[in-house]
Amino acid sequence: MLVAPRRGGGRLGAAGLVAIGGAVGCFLLTALLGPSLFQPALDGRPGEPPYALDAGASPYLVVGLVAGGVLAGAAGLAACFAALRRGWSMRARPLLVAGLLVMAAFTFLPPIGSSDHLNYAAYGRMVVLGHDPYTTGSTDVPHDPVVGATEEWRRTPSVYGPLTTAAQAAASWAGGTSVRLTVFGLSVLNGAAFAATALILHRRASGARGRLRAALFWTVNPLVLLQLVAGAHNDVWAVALMIGSVAVFHGRPTVRKAVLSGVLAGLGAAVKLPAGLAAAGPAWTALRGRRPGVLAALSGSAVAVAALLYALAGPNVLAQAGRASEMVSFATPWHLVDVHVTGDRDVIKIAAALLTVVLALLLFRGLPRTADVPRDDPRRVAAAVVLAWLVAAPYVLPWYDGYAWVLLALLPASRFDWLLLLHTTALSLAYLPARGPRVIGLPENLSWLPETVRPLIVPWILTAILLTVPLLCLPLRTPRRPPAPGRPTD
Repeated sequence: MLVAPRRGGGRLGAAGLVAIGGAVGCFLLTALLGPSLFQPALDGRPGEPPYALDAGASPYLVVGLVAGGVLAGAAGLAACFAALRRGWSMRARPLLVAGLLVMAAFTFLPPIGSSDHLNYAAYGRMVVLGHDPYTTGSTDVPHDPVVGATEEWRRTPSVYGPLTTAAQAAASWAGGTSVRLTVFGLSVLNGAAFAATALILHRRASGARGRLRAALFWTVNPLVLLQLVAGAHNDVWAVALMIGSVAVFHGRPTVRKAVLSGVLAGLGAAVKLPAGLAAAGPAWTALRGRRPGVLAALSGSAVAVAALLYALAGPNVLAQAGRASEMVSFATPWHLVDVHVTGDRDVIKIAAALLTVVLALLLFRGLPRTADVPRDDPRRVAAAVVLAWLVAAPYVLPWYDGYAWVLLALLPASRFDWLLLLHTTALSLAYLPARGPRVIGLPENLSWLPETVRPLIVPWILTAILLTVPLLCLPLRTPRRPPAPGRPTD
């Protein structure tokens, strides 16, 4: 129900929701059409989920659907952000329910956008077969129907944390030799994590407008739904644990909260290491509050949980992750440095780390603060660290932005909302789709997508975003009004 919008805010908000609905419809249709440029075929027995048609959709149709959906979704979110500034409001619960229904629909449809879910299924299958996924590539188990189904990274062992591998193994145990059923099991886990995150945000958001903001940033955010839910990326598990770790630290810090927050942070880092970055929020709050016992409980429980899980996974668990840290993705500003300045990855890695620290300090100053979200609030500090990492990291993919969307969802509106929207939109367009062109047989007249948009255009857009962050962190100066006639000055 709309509440007293000003200057057309209600119409703008309604138009934004229509655009968001259209974007989600484009993504659902792409998944429903079946195997295409955006969807690898899944082997399995008849009647097994996930379900889709076999429409033989042309590359031009699915690229148009997804690109149109990305642009419509970005426009819809922008309209809703602007409408919120004009006073538009509505009940968040219908959006919460709608987003969860869309999530459920995507769970029963095959993933789109990349073939990463085939690698997830393969790593889980390796565990079931008794192989170490941290030393084994798909080419080492070529005759298994699940491991052999991978398209890319076939010689690459797992780069994921031990908790991710355990979940992949559980899905593989349930799916057996069926790729379809294994992928469906992974999608069910993804859906549960997405729903848990949505409910945490709905509960922790401040007031009706805060809950509406949280729904727009996560639950019905078409870019998040595309990259994390429709794309079936396991980052959604890390995001759920990360936001849980920050959310339980809400209010007065106690040892009990610190232990629970630390456990969730350790579990998040055991899914994917970047999830542990958000632990800086609760840690900083405890440090500034001069609560050494709370800080010790937080850090001790986080380190203990993460160390135990990584130790149980064996000595090779971090080997591939270390090698992956040397990589530079095509759509980042560092790709331009790698090509035109220096190809020394050690130099790039050190420079990126230093830049992340500088940006985190600037964002700590520049992110908005209110009575509900004070300067040292763990949500605000965590958002500063995670957003700095996303902007400065040499290797970033569009689904990584989910880490920032979920944290900004609990902060007041700011100029950084627009920056993140541009960042995710640009990356989403860069990876249309995130599959190797040679693997999928990309038509020649679509080769400009991976050859021009991804490595040439989008890196400059992300460079502009990187350079804009410090400017947005500077305080806005307002001209001083002259004193009123007859009023004494200081």
